[in-house]
Amino acid sequence: MVYAAHFAGAALACYLLAQILTRSTWTWRSPRVAIVCWQAIGLALGLSAIGLPMAIGLAPYNLPTGSALVRLATDLFQGDLPPGLGVVQFSLVGIGFGIAAVLLGSTARSLYNTLLAQQRHRDLLTLVARDDPAAPGALVLDHPSAAAYCLPGVRPRVVVSAGTLSLLDRPQLAAVLSHERAHADERHDLVLLPFTALSQTLPWVRWVRAANETVALLVEMRADDKARRLHADGPLAAALLRFATAGSRIAPAGTLGIADQHLDVRVQRLLVAGRPPRIRGAAALSIAAMIVTLPISLFLN
Repeated sequence: MVYAAHFAGAALACYLLAQILTRSTWTWRSPRVAIVCWQAIGLALGLSAIGLPMAIGLAPYNLPTGSALVRLATDLFQGDLPPGLGVVQFSLVGIGFGIAAVLLGSTARSLYNTLLAQQRHRDLLTLVARDDPAAPGALVLDHPSAAAYCLPGVRPRVVVSAGTLSLLDRPQLAAVLSHERAHADERHDLVLLPFTALSQTLPWVRWVRAANETVALLVEMRADDKARRLHADGPLAAALLRFATAGSRIAPAGTLGIADQHLDVRVQRLLVAGRPPRIRGAAALSIAAMIVTLPISLFLN
């Protein structure tokens, strides 16, 4: 049962670290570090949820979960099971595989729905969008509302509305376009995918929803940081303020929009200078690395 205790400890550590990160504001100054920590938490929590019932069921082997699964497969083939491995233990192993199927299935379903929505929107853009020298490298939709978003994928596209072109001046528009290109370059859609899938599978779990919202905000802040390096803080902050006052449209499904997440917080962050908290960031990364290493090692050994 020692291996089950390790999985349970890893799951508890994931929950505690997630609570700390959700309530912390230092992550706003180091969104990239925080995103890596959240990815480690998600992976460790998923592996722990799968491994805990398996480890309890495979306790008669007194081996790490990965090795115990190999021994179980060998014993089933040879028809020689160890004492203490009965219906209850097989049921627990089955629960572990069931949790794995649910997690993988929800992620695959979310990915499929996202790709389908992206393809539909890409087909629509082919019909109604146009190039415009005022927005180099982007597609323009003739719509009076303010909107700017990235359609991610193998061939990502940045889309802005005609309302955005009339709302922003040239430096502000350039900062917005850089923000959206950052989403495409760092594949933030894939960063968000497992958290979105989990929140859709467990919509009644409050801390799961909070984690999804927190990661979505961090992704926007990371894209803000990429844009501010090229265009400084002022133009991007002014653009966000104009989006907020203009009542901008929410980006379509399957896309990442500049005005989707907490504009007031992001503007304040851009206007108030602050150095990245290196000590806290390093500590969080170290803890996250230790947490995710434990369940991985139990499955690989």
